[in-house]
Formats: sequence, structure tokens, C-alpha cells
Amino acid sequence: MTYAIIQIGGKQFWIQAGRFYDVNKIKANPGETILLRKVLFLNKNGEIQVGYPCIGTVNIKAKVLKHFKSRKITVFKMKPKKNMKSKRGYRQDLTRLFIQEI
Repeated sequence: MTYAIIQIGGKQFWIQAGRFYDVNKIKANPGETILLRKVLFLNKNGEIQVGYPCIGTVNIKAKVLKHFKSRKITVFKMKPKKNMKSKRGYRQDLTRLFIQEI
């Protein structure tokens, strides 16, 4: 089983080839193929490579499927006895990536 741990947008993801993942928005058009170079860990059929902090020789090919927004998060603040109420909503911009090969 081949898998890798990569860093995208300040977060770390455990990925496998042939699956898709939702990450923070990336500046790329849908249909483009991108290379992910921040590979922190790689396990290729029991052969392990660990980066300090990244492995320089490994690139991961991913295809941008679409851009979308996540589900809405409601933020409600209230201070009792002060007549203060605040209600806001927030939706994070996301990108769906399909991992083609490691």
C-alpha cells in the first residue's frame, strides 16, 4: 500500500493515489494538473522515507476537479444583560483534488 503525508495550505493530509480530497482553495483552474512538492512522509510498499522537513525528490501529481464552498458555519455571540447579540455565517472556499499518482 502506497501512501504519503503532504502539506497543503498549512494543513497536513494523509493521501493515497486514486482518491480525492478537499483542501483550502488553490490558485489553479479546474482541469489543470498540479505538482505537490511538500511531501513530509512516504510509504511505498513498506519502504519508508521521512523528510527533514520535506522530501525533495518526490512529487505528487494531482488534478483540480472543482472549486466550491463548504457548508455554512453559524457564529452567534451574546452578552447577557447588555442587549448585545451578533449572528454571522461563514463558508470556507475549498478545492477538490484528485490524486493521480505518487
